This record gives sequence, C-alpha cells and structure tokens, in this order.
Amino acid sequence: MSTTTSDIIDKLAGIAPGTHLHGIRDQRPQARENAQKSYLALFEPEFPGNVSAIERYAIATFVAGLHRQPAVMDFYASGLKNSGDADITETVSAEIARGSTEGPYGHYPPGPLSAEDQDGLDYHVSVTSKGVLGRRIAAALEHAHLLVFRPRDASAAALQKLLDAGWSTTDIVTLSQLVAFLSFQVRVIAGLRTLAAAHEQAAVEIERASIFTTVLASGGI
Repeated sequence: MSTTTSDIIDKLAGIAPGTHLHGIRDQRPQARENAQKSYLALFEPEFPGNVSAIERYAIATFVAGLHRQPAVMDFYASGLKNSGDADITETVSAEIARGSTEGPYGHYPPGPLSAEDQDGLDYHVSVTSKGVLGRRIAAALEHAHLLVFRPRDASAAALQKLLDAGWSTTDIVTLSQLVAFLSFQVRVIAGLRTLAAAHEQAAVEIERASIFTTVLASGGI
C-alpha cells in the first residue's frame, strides 16, 4: 500500500495548508522533513529487508492503539488491511483491547531505583490470536507492549524471545525503530490537536469579546 503524502503528521493531525498550526510547523522545516523521512523509511522503504509490510503495519496499528489514538490507529489499520487480510487486522484490534493498560511500570535491576518498582500487566498474545498472526507478529506485539509500558523490563531474555520467533538482529532494530517512531508520532499529533483546540477556543472567545464590545459601544446593554 502506498501512503505517500507530503506530510503524514499534517494528514493525521488534520492540519490544512495556510492554517495557524501549519504556520507553526513551517517554522521548523528540518524537524518536519526529518519526521517525514522517518515515516517513509519505515513504511515505504526502498529496501524493506525481512520485515514485511504486514508486520510493519501490524506493529504500527498495535502501538497506536495502545496509545489510544484512534485516528492514527485507523490509518495504519487501513494499511494493514490493504497489505494483508481482514483476519489479521481484526486480530490486532482484539489484541489492542487485551493489551490496554496504564504505564509505565515494571522492575529495575536490584538497587536504589527498586523503590520505584511497580507491578502491571505482563501482556501475552492469546493462543487463538497466535494462530492467526504467526510467531513473528505475535512476538513483535509482545515486545512492542513491553517497550511502550514497561521498558525498564527490557532484557537479553526479551530479545531472545524475538530471535526464537525468527527475528534477526537487523529485524529487531527495525522493530524498535517502528515502536519509537509511533510513540513519537502519536505524541506530536496529540499535542498538535490540543494546540488546535486551544486556538479555536481562543478565536471563539475573541469573537465573543468583539461582539460584546460592539454591543456595549452601541448602547445595546
């Protein structure tokens, strides 16, 4: 599936050319360009290697869903559906619901930080879902969940689970990049939407104040 667009963050945040937020983003052209290049490198790579489009979109859909960003999740779910099949898309959606929790949590190595240890969901893909997703995607979703919610539990054993499921060391780097990029992307989009809402509210308040001033000046009150 080709999803090339001039700027994926603008698309997902609903930012149109000429708007207030578009102008703000234009003030940092290098950041805009780098974010877009990262998206293209991960989802439309010239040399995709062993990580398939289905795997990339499945991981992206899952991570966006864990971050509770419906618009972002729907975008990548559409890419997943067009790259794979409806069963995989529905299964990833079901696993998002199963993996939904609050974080971060986990356990540090024994030491001063152990006082901050916190228990939480130790997520595993269901047996039924594994039959649909296969070992590689199932292992990738479990590792993505670990990176999103309990990165302090990252370990050699966690990486070994990926290796055992058929992920090479190069593949694991791509997986980690996908999770990191999605986490960055959803936060930027959430922040931009908050700014857009605040700007719209400010515009409404200014308009109300203008009307009130006009009425007051005309002796209407």
